[in-house]
Amino acid sequence: MIDKLEAIINTFDDLSKSLSDPEVISNSKKFAKIAKEHNSLTEIVEKAKEYISKTKQLSSANDMLDGDDDELVELAKEEVSLLKSDLESLEQVLKVLLIPKDPNDDNNTILEIRSGTGGDEAALFAGDLMRMYLRYVERKNWSSEIMTLHDNEGGGIKEAIISIKGSGAYGNMKFESGVHRVQRVPETESSGRLHTSAATVAVLPEVEDIDMEIKDSDIKIDTYRASGAGGQHVNKTESAIRVTHIPTGVVVTCQDESSQHKNKDKALKVLRSKIFEIQEAEQNKERADQRKSMVSTGDRSAKIRTYNFPQGRMTDHRINLTLYKLNDIMDGDLEEIFESLKIENQKLLMNDA
Repeated sequence: MIDKLEAIINTFDDLSKSLSDPEVISNSKKFAKIAKEHNSLTEIVEKAKEYISKTKQLSSANDMLDGDDDELVELAKEEVSLLKSDLESLEQVLKVLLIPKDPNDDNNTILEIRSGTGGDEAALFAGDLMRMYLRYVERKNWSSEIMTLHDNEGGGIKEAIISIKGSGAYGNMKFESGVHRVQRVPETESSGRLHTSAATVAVLPEVEDIDMEIKDSDIKIDTYRASGAGGQHVNKTESAIRVTHIPTGVVVTCQDESSQHKNKDKALKVLRSKIFEIQEAEQNKERADQRKSMVSTGDRSAKIRTYNFPQGRMTDHRINLTLYKLNDIMDGDLEEIFESLKIENQKLLMNDA
């Protein structure tokens, strides 16, 4: 382990030197990229130096055990015991820190919510999920911006795309991707019959220009008049934007701003995240298959979580977690769920390491 930790420390020192290099400082994109990597190593380097220091102290203390002075030998025994305990604790911390990190965990995130099977009730549930996540964002003192919102005539939403800004936003929310199923009695159901419907959630890391640049020649931009409910024109100018990424066929539309320029910026931000995810998925076929099964149709058979309103129950099927505090959860109390998912993910990564 020592060799691995020393290699990380050397990398950290090299990055520190680069941040003082005038050539790097003059290149804002390069500086930002190096600074991000440097920051990601700060915690593990601190623990690594402590581990190496205590390992050397333990070696010295062990040497003292062979001395002739009984009093010094006793002191050395106590020190050896304390140092071994400290090193065991540090090893556990370092095992977690050495797990390969998702480089996108610290990023802001883009959240997509779409109603799935279940008609108007599914659209209402999609709206409930949007409120749940926005309340969570408030609890974290993060900020959010609704980039696209397509309402449903029944009072729910067909689709919502939300930009969420906050430290570790993507890392906290990335396990929400999948199909969410709801079981409840709709207000319009006179017989009191329980209905099941679904909505899909996709969580994408927000990608900056420094992480991925899209060539102008690879995109096609169309403008059109933004429309409101019932097809009414929101304004008479062509402020709505449709951006098509020609190599992949990905299409993003945005019409929520009255300014064409602002709509274009929003659309490109979402497009970057979508293209980035496609590239990531190509490098990891298993992840690509997982996303396809979870997000593409909103089919109830691909569920990751069930919200049962009559029982006040939420069950996450991936980790067999059941909580009976559904009202709190729907009001944004998601921390216990997210932490449980992170811990389970860490266990899997440690087993694979």
